[in-house]
Amino acid sequence: MPRRNMLQNVSTVIFDLDGTISDPSPGIGRCLNYALQAHGFPEVSVEQVAAAIGLQLDEAFCRFCPDVDQATLSGLVTKYRGRYAEVGYSENTIYPGVPESLKELSAGGVSMGVCTSKRRDFAEKILAMFGMLTHFRFVDGGDIGIEKREQLAGLLQSTAIDRAAVMIGDRAVDISSAKANGLRSAGVLWGFGDLPELQGAGADVILRGTNELAQLGI
Repeated sequence: MPRRNMLQNVSTVIFDLDGTISDPSPGIGRCLNYALQAHGFPEVSVEQVAAAIGLQLDEAFCRFCPDVDQATLSGLVTKYRGRYAEVGYSENTIYPGVPESLKELSAGGVSMGVCTSKRRDFAEKILAMFGMLTHFRFVDGGDIGIEKREQLAGLLQSTAIDRAAVMIGDRAVDISSAKANGLRSAGVLWGFGDLPELQGAGADVILRGTNELAQLGI
């Protein structure tokens, strides 16, 4: 595994949200099944939900309903978001140790941001619910048809970050999106990805416990 000193001279630590800061699986699973049932599709299992976390919402529905037409897909997304905005976002738990690590990073003057495929308004509601929104200099959210590598490219173009930033996340898409933009990355093992996935994607560092977060950017 790469040495810790590969992450020296970090300008900004960019966090994924789902599977990195918090576990959203109860709310996401209930919203997915709510939308699927409303359109006559069978429910999906806890395991299927976990495997889909980190995907764009339309990608997740296409995985569960491979022959779905565009109109039905739009209806599924709308139904999901209706429940998510009302209650789903709050069916979420923070990973133990994350608040303490974020406080330590903030106290150390580390610049932090969030880059998530979740819509920005939802992401900000979740972070505010946990009292953590003020730790982050920016929250960059995604939407249907926008990939995470494009989000990071936009942050670079806007100068919100530079190439000394590090992306941290639990899935291969976090790592590959960082690499596509010439950024370093750290994979975490308490979320929904596993060691082979993160190593295969080329993570510069693998973090096994949330207590290791405070070592980033220092």
